[in-house]
Parts: sequence; structure tokens; C-alpha cells
Amino acid sequence: MSPHPITIRDAATGPVLEITGDLDHHTAPELRTAMDGLTVAAGQLLVLDLAGLDFCDSSGISALLSARSLAVEKDAGIALAAVPANPARILGIVGLDQVFAIHPDAAAATAR
Repeated sequence: MSPHPITIRDAATGPVLEITGDLDHHTAPELRTAMDGLTVAAGQLLVLDLAGLDFCDSSGISALLSARSLAVEKDAGIALAAVPANPARILGIVGLDQVFAIHPDAAAATAR
């Protein structure tokens, strides 16, 4: 697991959070903490780049939904980028592939 599983960078469309390693009951609080300190303005797009994600459990899914709630609360959009096969399968099973916009990579998500 990466020592810093969440990296934040800015794009023209809004913040991009790169999530690496595992998003589980040990690391999901780190995503919530990152979201607490994040500025997302109305009309921006919050992108969660999952290219480096190795594993995601129900705690991780809950943290993703918390990020979505924050975006909705701020009148911003949210998108997932580069979702690996296993998390993509889980998102599909629980219907969250219909809730999140999903892009092949962060560049596609942040393209205007």
C-alpha cells in the first residue's frame, strides 16, 4: 500500500483525487478527511481517479458515496476515472455505475 493513498491535484474542471492502493475500512477515513479539506465550487467537476486502486470494499464504496454527496451538496459534478475491473464489477452489481459518470481515464474526465 502507498504511504499516501490519496493525492489531490487541480485540473481546469476542478479537483482530481488520485486514490491508490486499497480503499477499505482502514483507508476510507483518509478519503473522507481529504474531502473535508477540499474546496469544490458550484459548477466544478470532482474527479476520483482510481487508476491505482488495488482493492475496494464496502467501506470504500461508502466513502465514494460520501464524496458524491459532498459534490451534490456543493452543486458540483462528480466522475470516476480509470476504474479497475473488479471495482467496476462491484459498482455495476450494486447499480452505482448508473449513479457515477465513469470515464476511461482522468484526462477524458477533465476534458472540456
